[in-house]
Parts: sequence; C-alpha cells; structure tokens
Amino acid sequence: MTWNLPNTLTVLRLFAAPGVAVMFLYFARPWADWYALALFVSAAATDFFDGYLARAWKQESKFGAMLDPIADKAMVIIAIAVLTALSGMNPWILLPATVILFREVFVSGLREFLGDTAGTLKVTRLAKWKTTAQMIAIAVLFAQGVFEHYLVMWTYGMDAGTVDAILSGKQVDTLGLRLIYDGYYYSWNIGIGLLWIAATLTLITGIDYFRKAMPHLREEK
Repeated sequence: MTWNLPNTLTVLRLFAAPGVAVMFLYFARPWADWYALALFVSAAATDFFDGYLARAWKQESKFGAMLDPIADKAMVIIAIAVLTALSGMNPWILLPATVILFREVFVSGLREFLGDTAGTLKVTRLAKWKTTAQMIAIAVLFAQGVFEHYLVMWTYGMDAGTVDAILSGKQVDTLGLRLIYDGYYYSWNIGIGLLWIAATLTLITGIDYFRKAMPHLREEK
C-alpha cells in the first residue's frame, strides 16, 4: 500500500461513512442533522480531490483504485439507510433507495464473481454521473431534515390557523417561518427529484454492467 494524500483522503471518506449514522446516536436533532450534513458533504468532496490529486501528482495506486469505489458505496448505502429511517419509511425515499441498494449489492456480487475480469469492464461516464447524483440528492435531503426540524420547533404550540396566517402573509412573520418553510419545501422536492434521477441512473448503469458481463458468464461448450 502506498500511503499518500490521495489514499489518505479515500481512507478518511471510508471512515466518514459510518460517522454519518453515528451522529444521530450521540447528538440531538437538529445538531445531528447539521453534523451529518457537514460530514457527508466534506467526505463527498474528497471523492473529487483524491482522484484529481492522484492523477495530477501521478500517485495512482492499486490500493486507491480498490478502496475508492468501496468508500463511495459505503457512504451512499449508509446515508440512504439513515435517511430512510429518519423519513419513517416514506415510500418516496424507500422505493428509489431500494433500487439503489439492490443495484449496488448485485453489481458488487457480480464483480466478486468475475474476479480479475471485472477490471476490464471500464467505469462509464454515466456511472460517474450516477454517483454524483446520489451524493447531491443525499446532501439535499440531509439539509431538508435540518429545515424540517426547525419548522417543527418554531411552530410548536401554534394552532394550524396561526401557522397558515403567517405563511400566507396575513400575520407578521417575526420568526422567519416563511423562509424555513420554503427551505423545507424546496429541499424536499429537489432532494426527492434528484434521488429518483439517481435511482434511474443507478438502474441503467446496473443493466449496462450486467450486459457487458454477460459474455464472461456464459457456460463454455
């Protein structure tokens, strides 16, 4: 193993993956949401920098090539599991999450079966877009959790009529409730939209990978 900055960033991203879930065990919300969001975004940023630095500094290694996709998958799978739990198994999150998790498990098993042959099946540009869409969607949905928690906190004790009057502009908004509600509304819809796009790309790339692997799975006559 070559211990350099790109590989160090990859290892840190791998350890950050379970850290996202741990935030909700040791911190109360909304601090847990803030910390999970900051940790996830910081770790996702290393996904760009480790590869860029490895190529720019000619420090590409087998260790980095092996660990990079593992760190990406660990981040996505753990974060999606956390979001699914926090949403109360909301079908708008559960269904695309199921597609993403199924594809990752299926392709990982397929790569393990193919062994060295898997290295000949190159990662496509669409697969990179898939990973990017997944990470952006997850980050936006973590942000949505922050807005949701503040919205609940600031409307606690208010009746529905008062909340509606503030949001409609009929009553003075001294708390900035409208801004929090807009953040909640748009982050939810954008996050869900991106998650379904990510799930679609995940499914397409999974089918593409299986198609490319088919010649290596046929029984010899």
